[in-house]
Amino acid sequence: MASSHLSVREMREDEKPLVLEMLKAGVKDTENRVALHALTRPPALLLLAAASSGLRFVLASFALALLLPVFLAVAAVKLGLRARWGSLPPPGGLGGPWVAVRGSGDVCGVLALAPGTNAGDGARVTRLSVSRWHRRRGVGRRLLAFAEARARAWAGGMGETRARLVVPVAVATWGVAGMLEGCGYQAEGGWGCLGYTLVREFSKDL
Repeated sequence: MASSHLSVREMREDEKPLVLEMLKAGVKDTENRVALHALTRPPALLLLAAASSGLRFVLASFALALLLPVFLAVAAVKLGLRARWGSLPPPGGLGGPWVAVRGSGDVCGVLALAPGTNAGDGARVTRLSVSRWHRRRGVGRRLLAFAEARARAWAGGMGETRARLVVPVAVATWGVAGMLEGCGYQAEGGWGCLGYTLVREFSKDL
């Protein structure tokens, strides 16, 4: 499916359940890999070992003392990701949420944007997910191009001296970084846990 067969428009209210399912499916595709990456870093392993040792004095079962901290840590990572990326943010100054639609009317991707925290920060992609049945067919690039156009229009309307777009990329989807770099984006930081990056942020002056 070529990108020319796609259009992007604001999400209709009756499409909200489908879009939410798409976001949740996208989170499920990455949460296990993010949890594995986070919990196999040396500081995390040290904390898990210390928690297991402490629990051995409280719990009668060695296996339970070993597995309980791991289970709780994985659950915390997954719940955090679902709360952060598995829901739709309210419409903001940049409009939306937006959906990519095939010519036949099938919703195959979702995009949400928000202004940066401070003046001059530009716009941020807060949600970008493509249905697993439509990946590697140009949907993500089409949504990214639309996000750039919206960010430029919004910056012009706000009287900003420059337009800028920031795109976060989770550790489990590092492959997206190559696409962003090919589109002129540069890594500028990110956030994580225990000194290890879980999400990298890429930005581009438009």
